Amino acid sequence: MTMTTISCCYKGNLRCEALHTPSGDRLSTDAPIDHEGKGEAFSPTDLVATALGTCVLTVMGITARRKGWRIEGAAVDVEKIMTSEGQRSIQALKLRISMPPELSDEQVKLLQRVVDTCPVKRNLEEGIAMEFSWS
Repeated sequence: MTMTTISCCYKGNLRCEALHTPSGDRLSTDAPIDHEGKGEAFSPTDLVATALGTCVLTVMGITARRKGWRIEGAAVDVEKIMTSEGQRSIQALKLRISMPPELSDEQVKLLQRVVDTCPVKRNLEEGIAMEFSWS
């Protein structure tokens, strides 16, 4: 079992700081403007969308590295849609995935299949609608 600790601290004024203890890397969050914050940093739900986008790129990167392919420049734009009624939650995440043009159709098809192995996607798919488009 792999375990990582993220230490989170409330800094006041709806801002938090998170410490990735293995690396010492830090990030800050802020509540979004439509939820009493200033929107000056990622919101916690932005980090969920970010986790999905970066996880998709990471699992594709692992496969590409194993195959000896280069996918630098691959990109994912994640559109986060929040509910407008009831308790606030992420209603949907829409991903637009752009692949480097030098990849063959077969390479892209394999990378599309690999996306289903993304741990973040697998953890979110029962509670959040996700839509993937490729270019």
